[in-house]
Amino acid sequence: MNVSCLQEHLAKGLSIVGRAVATRSTLPITSNVLISTEEGRLKLAATNLEIALSCWIGAQVEEEGSITVPARLLTDFVNSLPSEKIEMTLAPRSRQVKLVCARNQATIGGMDADDFPPIPAVQNGGSLQLDPAALHTALSQVVFAAASDDSRPVLAGVDLAIEGDQLTLAGTDGFRLSIRHLKLDKPAKERVEMIVPARTIAELNRLLPEETDPVEMTLNATRTQALFKLKSVELVAQLIQGTYPDYSQLIPESHETRAVVDVGDFLRETRIASIFARDGSGIVRIQLSPGEDTAPGKLVISARAEEIGDNVGELDAAVEGEAAKIAFNGKYLQDYLQALGGGRVALEMSGPSKQGVFRPVGDDGYVHVVMPMFVQW
Repeated sequence: MNVSCLQEHLAKGLSIVGRAVATRSTLPITSNVLISTEEGRLKLAATNLEIALSCWIGAQVEEEGSITVPARLLTDFVNSLPSEKIEMTLAPRSRQVKLVCARNQATIGGMDADDFPPIPAVQNGGSLQLDPAALHTALSQVVFAAASDDSRPVLAGVDLAIEGDQLTLAGTDGFRLSIRHLKLDKPAKERVEMIVPARTIAELNRLLPEETDPVEMTLNATRTQALFKLKSVELVAQLIQGTYPDYSQLIPESHETRAVVDVGDFLRETRIASIFARDGSGIVRIQLSPGEDTAPGKLVISARAEEIGDNVGELDAAVEGEAAKIAFNGKYLQDYLQALGGGRVALEMSGPSKQGVFRPVGDDGYVHVVMPMFVQW
């Protein structure tokens, strides 16, 4: 192998595939990154057997070849090099790749590319194309609600259901639920549902902001793997097998009180209350009061920790219905409000022991449900 490429391109490629490198594995080669030449470009690939990332970067290929080398060593070395051209050479039947950049050179021992776990070919299970900006927003609005542990494996994933011209994404950990609807350009031929691990969704979401071309999502025939194809990156995910909970029944059909408030103000006051809630089981209390005559309604946010202190914040709000109060986990509130980004949000509720429903004003495609915390008022 004899290849040359720019240091910044190689560093970026390694940073992308490095997210899939195994940190603890009984298979040592999964701690390596695969370097190979393919159709006049340099291909980098890594896998931890749950997720596989492949990235193609522009390069000048003088001689074809492939090798796997320790990912961390190569990444640290390349990141420390000057922004110059890097030449990589691998002698025939050798397991040592030589790198030369400006006045620096190194030799790194590796393992045969033939021993690297094959990246699955995902095909024959149907595919669709998604707008990267819309997909990035949708994933950001649901992935935080998925469970962070594997005690119930299906909840550690994001449910993707495709029906007609609509893609529905949902995430829940049993205490909160996020649902996002996306309109598809072309209706699907049949209903498809899959559960993608939340860790995989997070990795995909990191890649989307720089994308301008549509993202192609493909399933394999047995629907155990999904491929997300970007312009120069491919991500293959092992899907979670199981049945996702029927979350539609968790969304109340009616409410007794509805308050509309500015997202930025709500987030600021929630952060302030959460400082005091840290020593009070994370509980943030919310009280809603409708306005009288020309005076606006109020949303009061408070938190208290026994023997330490308390705080009360107040916001103007458009409140419809009766006065009401409810308590939430402060972290859950912050996660949701940060995912919204801005605008105005409506909080709908029917008492302190019923779930609270959040809907961004002017956007019918996003619903978030949070279970209340039971407190002594």
